[in-house]
Amino acid sequence: MKKISRLLNYLAEYKGKIALYFGANLLGILFGLLTMLMIGPVLQVLFNVNQAPAKASPSQGLQGYITSYITGVVQHQDRLTALAYVCVAVVVFTMLKNLFLYIALYILNPLRNAVLRRLRNDLFTKTLSLPIGFFTEERKGDLVSRMTNDINEVELSIMSVLEVFIREPLSIIIYITAMVVMNYQLTLFLLLFLPVAGLIIGRIGKSLRKSSNTAQEHLGAMMEVIDESLVGMRVLKAFNAETHQKLRFMKLNNMLFRTRNYIAARRELASPLSETMGIIVASVILWFGGRIVFSGTGFSGPMFITYIGLFWMVIAPFKNLSSAFSNVQKGTAALDRIEQLLAVENTINERADAKQLQSFEDNITFRNVSFAYGERKVLDSIDLKIKKGQTVALVGASGAGKSTLVDLVPRFHDVTAGEILIDGVNLKDCRIDDLRRLIGVVSQDPILFNDTLYNNITLGTGGATQARVEEAARIAHADDFIRQKADSYQTFAGDRGARLSGGERQRITIARAVLKNPPILILDEATSSLDTQSERIVQDAINKLMENRTCIVIAHRLSTVQHADEIIVMDAGRIVERGTHFALLEQDGVYKRLVDMQQVK
Repeated sequence: MKKISRLLNYLAEYKGKIALYFGANLLGILFGLLTMLMIGPVLQVLFNVNQAPAKASPSQGLQGYITSYITGVVQHQDRLTALAYVCVAVVVFTMLKNLFLYIALYILNPLRNAVLRRLRNDLFTKTLSLPIGFFTEERKGDLVSRMTNDINEVELSIMSVLEVFIREPLSIIIYITAMVVMNYQLTLFLLLFLPVAGLIIGRIGKSLRKSSNTAQEHLGAMMEVIDESLVGMRVLKAFNAETHQKLRFMKLNNMLFRTRNYIAARRELASPLSETMGIIVASVILWFGGRIVFSGTGFSGPMFITYIGLFWMVIAPFKNLSSAFSNVQKGTAALDRIEQLLAVENTINERADAKQLQSFEDNITFRNVSFAYGERKVLDSIDLKIKKGQTVALVGASGAGKSTLVDLVPRFHDVTAGEILIDGVNLKDCRIDDLRRLIGVVSQDPILFNDTLYNNITLGTGGATQARVEEAARIAHADDFIRQKADSYQTFAGDRGARLSGGERQRITIARAVLKNPPILILDEATSSLDTQSERIVQDAINKLMENRTCIVIAHRLSTVQHADEIIVMDAGRIVERGTHFALLEQDGVYKRLVDMQQVK
């Protein structure tokens, strides 16, 4: 139960409805009990003509009163009329029983769905809040599996049996109480066997948890392969690698097949095992109860038949509980994986007394900044000041730490040593939303969502008018091609912008940055993946975007940064050279070698 405490906490706000659910179940079970208690008196009165009329006796409980009433009907009218009364009572009790059980489920299902909705919301919200570094270490397919398959497993394995853990124990308590009233000796004898059955079934259920966790991991790996295959389909076909990818998928699929077969075999064993043990116990009860009836101690045959009926009504809840317990063990493995993601520590935290940033007025300063992924140091002792209105270019070989350095500015990562200041205020002391509102990012890989072009441009800005969006698109040289689309600005970009060319995707992201109108702009090699014609158009749009802004530019094509106010040359996480284009050429160092390799003139 500790493992599902989060789910139970979600239910805490629905205490009133849970009380109604409990009450409806209680009434449904009681009417079911009344139906069963009609059996003994009917057999005793209607089919034993020579028996003297029975009188109500407190020692006989409710069944005694029922017997007395039916006997009175037989004496004053006839047995057929009494039988008709019993039939009507059974029908009414059954209808009321099912009505209240339906009401109980009608109350419970919205609660169950509300818990799942909140769990999904919490999981997705948590995922969005995690720092960029977390996603570089985790497999995307596994994360998707936790947010989809694991949630579904919780729904099927835990939430779907939630009613069982309320209704069935209540049924067992009420039915066993009635059995104790009828014959406490026989009931105590019965209760000696039930814990043994529960222990055996419980051991089977516990073995499911580890296997279920393994199955979910296999499923996550499969989703990773599927996602990689769909994204890289062009590469797979170009290199005739379909067989390689198919074998990867089939290996994981076979592992999942074997694991799920094992889980199914164990899970399905719980129900027949509980039924078999129920039959064994029933046989022992028949023998022991028969001895009591034959001894003539007042426990009659009709009462014994009613007792056996109640016993079978107890077996069904026990059987349901055993199956539910196995399902919960299976679902707990999925819940564990969800809990692991929800428990991930968010290293990018905002202080309670964080300062507001209304504008950018002076400079961005890096003071002895270092950064590391675990034990691997990426940046080492970076000192840099970027004044408002300057364009600073970061150049260097791949892996030099350029992208990591700019990622520190919007706090995608936090420094592991040193500090970054904006207008003299440490970034860790600023409100994250305010900080990122001042920064626009245009990356090498344009990220578009499968939504309209209009919504892709207005992403995160909210409330932009059509005129402002069109103006931003014109500045980004995107308005013309957007209007040529069948649905203009309401055209869907497709999965990851697949319906647009590379240049069109990049111009949409530039329009997004123009609309945001940030004072600080980060350009991460925004034209490197484009053809010459597209690059010229996009570069012109970028030049307009950069006007009157503080710009940090990452560039591999050094021709695009010759006019930067300062060029920072990085190597192995350190700044090795800095200056203007011509000053660095005169130093005849790393920058000069990079220029010579690209034959920049």
